[in-house]
Formats: sequence, structure tokens, C-alpha cells
Amino acid sequence: MRSKFYTSIAAAAILISATTAVMAQTGAPVETAKANSDYKPAFAGQTRIGSVTTKTPYTSTVINTELKGPWGMHVLPDGRLLISGKPGNMQILTADGKLDKTITGFPAVQFANQGGLLDVNIDPDFTKNRMVYWTYAQPGEDGATLAIAKGKLSADETKLENVKVIYEATPRYKGAGQFGSRLLFDKQGNIVVSSGDRMDDAIRVKAQDLSTTTGKILRITKEGKPVAGNPFIGKANAKPEIYAYGFRNEDGMAFHPVTGDLWEVEFGPRGGDEVNLIKAGGNYGWPVITYGIEYRGVKVYDGIQQKEGMIQPVYYFDPVISPGCMMFYTGNIAEWKNNMFIGGLSSMFITRLVIEKNKVVGEERLLADKRERWRCIATGKDGSIYAGTDSGKLYKISKQ
Repeated sequence: MRSKFYTSIAAAAILISATTAVMAQTGAPVETAKANSDYKPAFAGQTRIGSVTTKTPYTSTVINTELKGPWGMHVLPDGRLLISGKPGNMQILTADGKLDKTITGFPAVQFANQGGLLDVNIDPDFTKNRMVYWTYAQPGEDGATLAIAKGKLSADETKLENVKVIYEATPRYKGAGQFGSRLLFDKQGNIVVSSGDRMDDAIRVKAQDLSTTTGKILRITKEGKPVAGNPFIGKANAKPEIYAYGFRNEDGMAFHPVTGDLWEVEFGPRGGDEVNLIKAGGNYGWPVITYGIEYRGVKVYDGIQQKEGMIQPVYYFDPVISPGCMMFYTGNIAEWKNNMFIGGLSSMFITRLVIEKNKVVGEERLLADKRERWRCIATGKDGSIYAGTDSGKLYKISKQ
């Protein structure tokens, strides 16, 4: 009995020591500035989590300085980078940053404020059908709207052929703010796209209105039709293409590489940028609940942060980081594996979030010394991170 007792004590000591070692890896929160409000988180760890520090040596190198208003980026099967530009252009760059092709053939875009040619992605069967998909701010007499188009990349990779607009969000609005918008393909080959709330008070309330498609995440087929099994199919006065709702401006969206879960990051107002785990049919609360305040310093409507039936963010930032893009890392730096990387605009750094069991357990700020607004980000075929900035630079972040 005595031997077993001391064996148990020793085992407990080892367990405590191991736990302490893990906890010791987390330092003070990286955010030290005063929050915009006195709002309290709904649960521990929802904001200002402890910091982590990358131990693996890495380098960051500018490999191109002439991107044309980069907004979206997708890694092609051969490792080259397909990059969209807000003015209405696309470029193909080699993995070492050299311009390879300039692509033409796009419909007109409303290039103003937050509008323009936005995200880009390729068909899951691209090697066979060469189809490219993109989102853009589509101009019109009744105002602009978010539209999705597709076209076949020509054999010489210089133009898009048989271009077709497959979807237009509703309603149109005479403004140029907050279109979203990220475009993904799910495992079934359907399109998942984020549609922003269009910013102004007159329209942002429609993020809660299921008869409109602003402030929503949508799921459609490659032809722009609602996907069978969408959560609001058959519901009166609800658009069947809606997958989730109650969003402000979702500028980052990605599937987790292991779980397959859909995650989203979005701009809050003044404070309250959010990281959300997306569930089919979920209401994420904007503009009814938020951890931010209006830019002019007053509460957003009733100034509440929780309401029954509305889903809490997994994490929020106050002050904001102004997320411009997001990805999950799948490269060759082991300690970064499956971490979320968020490109910040006004914050001018890349945020690394360590996520375990759907909770944020560590936060780090990277490349803050570069003073760049980070707009698009992806893991390359070589394991490096490629990130584009509003200044037109393309960075390559690699293991030393």
C-alpha cells in the first residue's frame, strides 16, 4: 500500500508539472490598450487570451511590390498564385513573386470605397474544366450589390471566356460599404460565400431579415441555386440560399483543415471584431448584439451583448484589429499547424490564434514592424505563407 501511495503521489506531481509547463507557455495578453466599452465577455477566454510566442525561426521577404489593389488570393494546383485586384483585375504570380500572367475579361465593377473586384477561387475540378469564380461589387441603376461570376480561364491564361453572373445579392443599395466577401467551396463542391451588411444604418438591420441576403453567409450551387438541405428551405419569407445570418462584414472565412468546420472573422463597429464558428441556420446577432459601439461613441441600438437564440462569438477583439483576411495554416512550421492567421488592416499586423476544442487558447502578433494593411493570405504549396497588402506588396513568410 505504501508503495502504491508514493507511486500515486509521484504520478500526480508529474501531471501537475506537465500542466504547469503548458500554462507557462502562455504569457500576458498581447492587447494592453483600453477597450472602447465596459462590456464584459460572456465566458472566460472570449477576449484578451494569454499570449504565445513562436519559437521556430522564420523569415519574411517582400517578393513583389507591384500588386494591383490585392484583395483575394488562391494557390493554383501548380503552386502559382492567382490574385484578384479591387480595380477589376487578376494576376498570376510565380511562387517567387514574378508576374506570370495578367488576366482580362471581367464585367464592370463598382470600384469605390470597399467595393471592387473582391475574392477569387477555382473550381474543385479546375485541372479539368479551368473554371474560375469571383465575387465583386456589381454596379446598377438602383445601386450596387454583391455578385458572383464564373468564367473559363483561356488556354494562354490571359482572359476569361464565357463569363456568366450566377448570383446577385438583394437588395441593391446606393452605397459602397461592406460587401463582404469571401468565396469557398465545400466538400460537396458547393459555393459558400459571405455577404456583408452594406454598413449604413438604413440597411444593416436587414442582417436579421431572412427575406434579404445582406449580412448573411450563403450556400449555393455552381449555377447559383440554393443547395438542397439549406436550413431555411421551405420557410416562409426566407431566402433558401441563406446558410447563417446576423453578420456585419465578413472579410475572412475558411474551413478548418482537420475538423472541416466553417469559421468566419468579421469587422465589428468600434470594437467587437469577431471570430465565429458557423453553424447551419445560426443567428450571429448583428446588429442586435455586439461587443462594439458606434464609431461616434454611443451604444449600438440597445447596447446588449447576449440574447437568447443568438450565437456568441468564440472570440472578440476590443480595440479592433480590422480583419482583412483569414486562413488556417497548413504549412511546415509545426507549432503553427492548424492555427488561425488573421490579416489586420488598421492594426497593421497578422494575428495568430491557437485554437483547441473550438476555443482560443493563445494569441500572437506577427510582422507588426512592417506597418502594412494585410488584405489576402494563403499557405503555399511550399509550406510558406503568402500575404498581400494594400500597398501592393506580396510577402513570403517561410521557415528558416
